[in-house]
Amino acid sequence: MAAGGRIVNASGDAVTHAAYVRRMTDAAPETQDRPLTQDGPAVRLWMIDASAYIFRAYHALPPLTRKSDGLPVGAVQGYCNMLWKLLRDMKGSDGPTHLVAIFDHSEKTFRNALYDQYKAHRPPPPEDLIPQFPLVREATAAFGVHCVELPGYEADDLIATYACRARDAGGEAVIVSSDKDLMQLIGPSVVMWDPMKDRRLAEPEVFEKFGVGPEKMIDLQALIGDSVDNVPGAPGIGPKTAAQLLDEYGDLDTLLERAGEIKQPKRRETLVNFADQIRLSRELVKLTCDAPAPEPIEDFAVRDPDPEMLGAFLEKMEFRSLRNRVGDGKAPTSETSAFAPKRPAAFTAPVLTPRYAPSGPTTPVEAQTFDHEAYVCVQTLEELDAWIARATEAGVVGFDTETDALSATHAGLCGVSLAIGPNDACYVPLTHEWEPAAGGGGLDFGDQPDTREPLTQIDKATALSRLRNLLENPAVLKVMQNGKYDIAVMARRGITVAPYDDTMLISYVLEGGLHGHGMDELARLHLGHEPIPFKTVAGTGKSQKSFKHVELKPATSYAAEDADVTLRLWRILKSQLAEQGLVTVYETLERGMPATLAGMEREGVRVDPDRLRRLSSEFGMRMAELEEKAHALAGRPFNVGSPRQIGDILFGEMNLPGGKKTASGQWGTEASTLETLAESHELPRVLLDWRQLSKLKGTYTDALIEAADPTTDRVHTSYQLAAATTGRLASSDPNLQNIPIRTGTGRQIRQAFIAGPGNVLISADYSQIELRLLAHIGDIPELKRAFKAGQDIHAATASEMFNVPLDQMDPETRRRAKAINFGIVYGISAFGLANQLGIDQGEAGAYIKTYFERFPGIRSYMDATKTQVRETGQVSTLFGRRIHIPAIHSKSAAERSFGERAAINAPIQGAAADIIRRAMIRMPAALADAGLADVKMLLQVHDELVFEAPEGLADQAIAVIKRVMEGAAEPAVALTVPLVVDARAAGNWDEAH
Repeated sequence: MAAGGRIVNASGDAVTHAAYVRRMTDAAPETQDRPLTQDGPAVRLWMIDASAYIFRAYHALPPLTRKSDGLPVGAVQGYCNMLWKLLRDMKGSDGPTHLVAIFDHSEKTFRNALYDQYKAHRPPPPEDLIPQFPLVREATAAFGVHCVELPGYEADDLIATYACRARDAGGEAVIVSSDKDLMQLIGPSVVMWDPMKDRRLAEPEVFEKFGVGPEKMIDLQALIGDSVDNVPGAPGIGPKTAAQLLDEYGDLDTLLERAGEIKQPKRRETLVNFADQIRLSRELVKLTCDAPAPEPIEDFAVRDPDPEMLGAFLEKMEFRSLRNRVGDGKAPTSETSAFAPKRPAAFTAPVLTPRYAPSGPTTPVEAQTFDHEAYVCVQTLEELDAWIARATEAGVVGFDTETDALSATHAGLCGVSLAIGPNDACYVPLTHEWEPAAGGGGLDFGDQPDTREPLTQIDKATALSRLRNLLENPAVLKVMQNGKYDIAVMARRGITVAPYDDTMLISYVLEGGLHGHGMDELARLHLGHEPIPFKTVAGTGKSQKSFKHVELKPATSYAAEDADVTLRLWRILKSQLAEQGLVTVYETLERGMPATLAGMEREGVRVDPDRLRRLSSEFGMRMAELEEKAHALAGRPFNVGSPRQIGDILFGEMNLPGGKKTASGQWGTEASTLETLAESHELPRVLLDWRQLSKLKGTYTDALIEAADPTTDRVHTSYQLAAATTGRLASSDPNLQNIPIRTGTGRQIRQAFIAGPGNVLISADYSQIELRLLAHIGDIPELKRAFKAGQDIHAATASEMFNVPLDQMDPETRRRAKAINFGIVYGISAFGLANQLGIDQGEAGAYIKTYFERFPGIRSYMDATKTQVRETGQVSTLFGRRIHIPAIHSKSAAERSFGERAAINAPIQGAAADIIRRAMIRMPAALADAGLADVKMLLQVHDELVFEAPEGLADQAIAVIKRVMEGAAEPAVALTVPLVVDARAAGNWDEAH
C-alpha cells in the first residue's frame, strides 16, 4: 500500500518509486518539459505501445530467419510493416505533431518491491524472439521514430506520464494500443487507438466492454486481478460481478468498507477476508503519472526517416520487398494514396478521433452487421490489381476458394474471395459458366442458338499469376477457415499460400471439446450471424448444381461472405491465444499442419487395383459361404444383413439367453451381444464373420477401387485436424486409419497398398508411446527402468505384479499384464477386464488392485487428474494443449464417470498426438536438408507414419525419419523415458509394418 508517497513492500519496508529505481540502476534525471504550445496548434502526442507491437508482430506471422546467417527476424519484419503502415496513415494536417515509441526496459519494476510475486509466473519470451528486441529498437530509430524506456518502470507508466503531461499542458494524447491496463488513462484529451482493428477507444467503448467508465478501471482491475501479471485480486470475482459492485457502491474503498452489508455469503466473505489483497492489487494495477520522464515531449517532434539510414537498415535485415515499398521513407499523404482510408474532417480536443478512424459509428467488427450488397464481383484485371494492392497494404487478408467438388485433389477452381475488412470483400470468378440446358433447370433453346451473354471473367491464368504475388507474399498474412483445403487447391495451380492463419485451428486450440469449429458454428457463436447456406445458392438433392453454374451475384454474396466471416473471426480469436497463454500450442502443434497434410493428401498412396478386385471377389465368395452356413444353422433362409431378422431368429425362434429389446421394439444384435453368444453358439460367430467381411469389402476393397485415381492408381484421403479433442487426426474419403492390422484379412488389404516403380514404402511406428508417456507423466519408476533397459514392458509389468522372474515368464501371464497395461490408460473396470481376459470379475478386480499397489504413481496420477477435471472442466497435455471435458459436469452419473475416464486418457493420448504432429511438421524440412527431397510422407495412422522413397535411399531415409520422430518432444519437453520408433522398408504396407 502507498502512504505519504511511499510504498510498503511485502516485508514491511517502505520505499519510494525513485529510491527503488536508484537501487535498480542509475536512472536518467527527471527532465522538466518546456511549454507544449507552439506557433501552431497545441501538441498532439501519439504514443506507440512498442512492446505490444513487438509481440503482436511476433505472433502474427510464422517464424522467419535471415537467409545469410539464420538470424530470427520475423518479429522485426512484422514490426516494421506495422510501423510503416502507421507512419503512412498518420500523414496530414490532422495527424500527430509528436510521436514516440515507448518500450519496457526490464521485468523488474517498483511493483516487485510492492509484491515479490508480481509477474512471477509469466513465462520468459520465446528463445527466437529475444535476439530481436534490440533489432526492433534499431528499426524504430531507422524509421525516424523516437524511442523511450526507463529502468524500474513499465512502458505503461511512461505512457501514463507523458499522456498526463500532454493533457495538463493543453495538448492531446493518443495511445496506440488496445491494452486494457491503459484504459484507466482515457478521458478528456486522451483516447486509445487499436491499430489492429482500426478502432477508436474512448469512454463509451470502455463502458461497453467492462460495464464501467475509465475512471473505475483501476478499481475493477483490483477486484478481478490479472492472471497474466499475477495480480491476485478478489478470488472468484469476475468483470461482470466487479462492475455490478462498483455500480452499486460507487468505488472500491466504499465497497470494502461496506462489504459486511453484502447479502451473498461467498461474495461477502471474499471481500472481507481479502480486503488487504484487493488493496494491494489496486496499487499494482494503478499507473503512475509522475515517472521521471527521461526526455521532454518536444524531442518527439514528427520527422521523416533518413533515407540512407532506413535503406541501410532494411538492406542489412534483407527486407528487400519492404524496402522497395518504403522507397525513400516519406510516406504519402492521403491525398496522394489511392487506397488511404477515409478520415474525419478534424482532429480537435477534447473529442479525439484519430484521422484514420473509419467513418460512421465505431462499432467493433464482430458486432457490425453483414451487408451483402457491399461485396464486389471482380471482373476486370484492373479491379483485381486494385484489390491485390489494397490487401498488400493491409498486411492481413481473408482468403477462400470456391470449387466444383469436395476433393481438394481433384476439384476445379471456380473462383477466389478476398476480405480486407468488415463488408469490404470481393469475389473473383474464374471458370463460371451457364448451366447446360439439359442439366435440370437450365434453359432449353430447342433448335435456336443460346442467346445468353457470355460471363465476364478474368482469364484464369492471368488472374492466378496476379494472385500469386499476394498469396506468396511473406509480408501479407492470409487468413483462412480450414485452410488445408484452400492450400491444396492452390498448390495444384502452382501457388504456395504462405504465411497463413487458420481460424478453425485457432478455435480448436482455444475451445477443443466445447463445440464444433466449422465456420457456420463459429459465426453463430462469435458473430451472432447465420452465414448463407450453400443450398440457397446451389439448390439441394437432384436439383443441386455445381458452384460453377451459380450466377455471379449470388455467388459473390456467398463467397465474399465466407472471406468476410473468416477475417472477422480471426480478429476476435487470434488475440485470445496470447491472452490465454496458448500461442505456443497453436504455433508448434497446429499452424504448420495444414500445409503438411495438404502435401500428403496431394501425393496420395498407390494401390494395386487388380489385387483389390481379387480380394473383393474372394470376400464375396466367402460371404456367400457364410450366408449359406447361417441359413443351415437357423433352419431357414433369412437376410443375414438385417438386424431385425437376426434378432427374431436368435431370441424369438432359438430362444438364446441375454436378448434385450431396443426402444424401437426390436432385439439388440450389436457386436458385443453376438460376441457373448458366440462363446457357446455357432450361429452368432458365423454372423460376426460375415459382418467383418462385409465391412472390409464395402469399406475398403470396393471403396478403394472406386476412390483410386484412374490415371495414377493413387488414393487421396482427406485428414480432419479438428475432429478429436485430444489432437488425434481423423481420415475420410476414404478412411485409411481403421484398416484392421491384427487379422489376416486386414493385412491382406494392407498388402494392396504398394510403392511406385523403383520405390519402397517405409512404415515408421512409435513403440508403445502411450505407455511410455504414462511412465513419464505418472512418474512410475518401475516402468521407467523397464523402458530405459529396453525390456519387454508387458513381461516387466507381469514380473512386478505376479513376482515371476522375467526369464520364467509364461505367455498367459504376460497377456494378462498387457491387457491391464493398455486398459488402465482408458480407465478399464474389473467388469471390462474380466470380459477381455475371460475370467470372473472378482479375479479381474484383484488384478487391478495389485497393479495399483505395485505402481502407486498411476493411482496418484489418476486421482489428481480426476480432481483437476472436476474443478476446472479440462485437462492439458505435456505440450500445453487444453482438452475440455464437458461431460464431467453432467447431471448423469454415468456421463460424469465417462468424463473421468476420458480425462485420465486425454493427457496421454493427447501428448502422443502432439508428438507425432511435431514430428510431421518438422519432417519435410529434415528430409530436404538431408538431401532426401524425393522421400515423400504419405500417411499418418495415429502412431505410425508411412513414406515412399527411392529404393536406394531407404536406409538414409529411415535414419532421418527415426531421428526426427524420436526427438520430436524436444526441446519443449525432456521426457524421462526414451521414445523408440520401429521402421522398415518394403514393397507394400503390410510387409513394411
